[in-house]
Amino acid sequence: MPRFNWLRRWYQKKQRRLRFLLIFCMMAGFSLLFSHYFPVDQPSASIPDTAISLSQTSPEVSNKSLVVEDKAVCREEIPGTIKRGDTLSSLLGNYFSARDIYRLAKECERTFPVRDICAGRPYCLLLEDGSFKCFTYEIDGDDQLIIRYEDDKFEISKEAIVYQVERSAITGTIESSLFLTISRLNEGPELAFRLADIFAWDIDFMRDLRQGDSFRVLIEKRYRDGVSAGYGRLLAAEFINQGESYRAVNFTEKEQSAYYDLEGRSLKKAFLKAPLSYSRISSGYSNRRLHPVLNVWRPHRAIDYAAPVGTPIKAVANGVVTQRSYDKSNGNKVRLRHANQYQTTYIHLSRFGRGIKVGKKVTQGQIIGYVGATGLATGPHLDYRVFKNGRPINPLKIERIPSAPLPKAALPEFKLLVQEYFDFLDRETLSSARILPTE
Repeated sequence: MPRFNWLRRWYQKKQRRLRFLLIFCMMAGFSLLFSHYFPVDQPSASIPDTAISLSQTSPEVSNKSLVVEDKAVCREEIPGTIKRGDTLSSLLGNYFSARDIYRLAKECERTFPVRDICAGRPYCLLLEDGSFKCFTYEIDGDDQLIIRYEDDKFEISKEAIVYQVERSAITGTIESSLFLTISRLNEGPELAFRLADIFAWDIDFMRDLRQGDSFRVLIEKRYRDGVSAGYGRLLAAEFINQGESYRAVNFTEKEQSAYYDLEGRSLKKAFLKAPLSYSRISSGYSNRRLHPVLNVWRPHRAIDYAAPVGTPIKAVANGVVTQRSYDKSNGNKVRLRHANQYQTTYIHLSRFGRGIKVGKKVTQGQIIGYVGATGLATGPHLDYRVFKNGRPINPLKIERIPSAPLPKAALPEFKLLVQEYFDFLDRETLSSARILPTE
């Protein structure tokens, strides 16, 4: 059969491939037959959630699965301290453009001007997945500036720093100075300054202090994460000077906090007893004194307070700056005009206080300058003078008129605080007293 020779020759060439194809079809047929008569159940846990069709699930179920699959956010806190020369651009320049930072600075003006950021203050950056989320800057011991960034918008706020606060009673006896006594009690110098400020109208801590004087203070101590963070409010204090007791209680009336005696009379007077803390009188008020530089006899209508260069000088009363000058005799000089025809001058300053310019108003206790030795001076000191109706008067003999007392309506609440604070001081003083054994 010659006509089928071509088919025989083709089969001989392809027989290996045809045998393999035949064997594969037979195995597939047996597999389908076996699975039909002997089915195998698959465990439900092996079926992935994503294999479930939307027709078998409600919209609520599908939404929940999306939340579960959301990735965790990586957060990073970067604490630091403002260094000299730091600006908003240097702190946040890695996260924002110059235009964004300029816009941020403008938005901060009403809350806290960022140009007032000071070296030495702590700050903290919060990042999420490497992107800026929040910047916190501690303005002072009480408030912090917080800048948050969300949806391409800045949110700026000034918030109180949260502390853990506990009341503490501190007692001491003067041996040489208030500052040294406070230091020996392992307390900070801030406590000495605050105590001196409270009683500055009644006690001159340069002239009146005596060995054996004593004090006791009720103050709030602040903590952050278990670490000491300075002092809070000084609630009450008693200072016994030369046998006379002076007491002070902190009270807030119409959002104004001040110190009062036990009868509700303000401790604040029209004039401070001295414009300095922790110095000594090197030369008193005199009608005839030998000038230490010129070596001639002349009146010295002033009080000289010897103190280290840079010691802050305070305005003794509210007033207005009428002179800010320099000359070879007085050096740097500030003159203030006060109520009731009083004027005060401060001479030989090393430098002027911030913002002290002619025409500017100052408040009692505001720093107007710093002790120096400019002009004709043999050493660092403050030459302090007082005038009434243009005539010089002895600064140590100024009539100190007290401020207005508390209104009668506030006295019941004030009396309750007096009782609470001094009961606490009495208990703590009694419990801390040591009973010496008798021999």
